[in-house]
Amino acid sequence: MKSFVNESSENYLETILVLSKRLSVVRAVDIAAELDFKKSSVSIAMKHLREKKHITVNDSGYISLTESGREIAEMIYERHEFLSHWLQQLGVSPEIAVADACKMEHVISKETFHAIKNFVNHLK
Repeated sequence: MKSFVNESSENYLETILVLSKRLSVVRAVDIAAELDFKKSSVSIAMKHLREKKHITVNDSGYISLTESGREIAEMIYERHEFLSHWLQQLGVSPEIAVADACKMEHVISKETFHAIKNFVNHLK
C-alpha cells in the first residue's frame, strides 16, 4: 500500500515523469520552469520527496524517481491522460479538459477511476 501523498507531491512526481520522457536528465530548475514555480519552492518539495523516498538526487543534482515515486507518477499521469481525452471526446474544449483532468486526477478514487475507464473502454 502506498503511503499518503498530497496533491502537490503528486504533481511534482508527475512532472518529473513527464520531463524524464523529454530530457536526458531532470533538475530542479527544469521542474521550476515547467511548473512556473520558484526554484526555492521546488527545492523544498524535492527535499520532502527525498525524505519520503519517492525520488533520489545525485551529486550533480539530477533527480530520478524511485520505484514508489514512479508508481505514483504513472498512476497520476495515466489518470490525467485518460480523463483529459475522455472529456474532450464529450465535447469539452482541450484547455478546459486538461485543467479539469488535472483537478480530477487527484481526488478520484482508484475504484471510481477503474469503473469509468472500464465503462468508456466498453463503449468503444
